[in-house]
Order: sequence, then C-alpha cells, then structure tokens
Amino acid sequence: MSKESAPSRERIVAGAADMISRRGLSATSIREMAKHAKAPLGSTYHYFPEGKQQLATEAVRYTGDWVARRLRRELEAGPAEGLDAFLSLWRTIVVESDFHAGCPVLAVAIEEPPTDELPPALTAAAEVFTEWQSLLAASLRAHGTEPERARQLSTLIVAAVEGTVALCRAQRSTRPLDDTAEQLRSLIAGATDH
Repeated sequence: MSKESAPSRERIVAGAADMISRRGLSATSIREMAKHAKAPLGSTYHYFPEGKQQLATEAVRYTGDWVARRLRRELEAGPAEGLDAFLSLWRTIVVESDFHAGCPVLAVAIEEPPTDELPPALTAAAEVFTEWQSLLAASLRAHGTEPERARQLSTLIVAAVEGTVALCRAQRSTRPLDDTAEQLRSLIAGATDH
C-alpha cells in the first residue's frame, strides 16, 4: 500500500466513533471498525496495537474534542448560543444518519465494562462529559449565573441533551430535541443576565 493510499489514523478514529455511535461498543469489533473506516485491519492494529479499547478511547476523545471545539466557539456569544449549537450538532447527526447514530461518548458510558477494571474508554467518556460541563458552566458564570447553579445547570444541559439524542433515535423524531431546547433555553434565560 502506498503512503498516499494509507488510511490516516484520524480517519480510522473517526470511523470508529461513527460505528460506536450506531452500534455501541460491545456490539462492534475492531475488524468492523476498520472495515467501516475503509482501513486494512493491519493498519488499524499498527496505529492501535492495544486493540479495541485503545481505538474506542481515541474515538471518545476525538468526539469530545470535536464537540468541545464547536462549543467553545459558540459559547463566546453566550450560553444560549452554545446550547443551540450543541443541540444543532446532535440534530444534524441523528437526522443525517436517519436516526441510526447517536453519541459515541454516551454509547461507551452506558455499557457494562467487561471486567472489574475501569476501561480507559469509560474514563475518557467521563473526562469528555466533564469538559463539556465545564465549558457550559464557565459560560453561564460569565453571564451572571452563580457558580453552584452554573455547575448544576451545565450538568442538566449535558444530561438532557444526551438523553434527548437517545429519545430521538428511539422515537425516530426530532421533536424531543425541540422540547428539550425550549425548556433548557428557559432555564438559561432565568439563570443569566440577559
């Protein structure tokens, strides 16, 4: 395989994130993730010699960073704008996948670990959720929300949006996003200086 046609590490990670978002981690093998990314299994093991958990961990971090970049950019305008961007991002994912894809971070977080040890992918999921909450809380504080309320509201936003994505997939509708958006916007408006 020539260097030009070799799959990039990032493409394999992005493909794994997409696959996990659709099928969950337990139902996805490293072979299937490689195939989904159109990458040879050998290249996948070259980049991820520790196997499925290493690739899943990188897929969670990749998704976390991708969402965090968008949140940071939109939160500069305020927490309501950040919320709208967060909701819009997930709306696009569920609609463009015909309600087959959700959040790979949530998919990893809700699965039972295969052993008593805490898998690195689950640790990465916790870190991603914490980062998203921190970004939202900082924006809320910057717009007049008391620190403890900002922390709690940021937790509610992340939990509500993640749960809403699951509802959208199950109900094959974006109505849950609309309902959640309306209620969360109201809570943000009540907690911030307008």
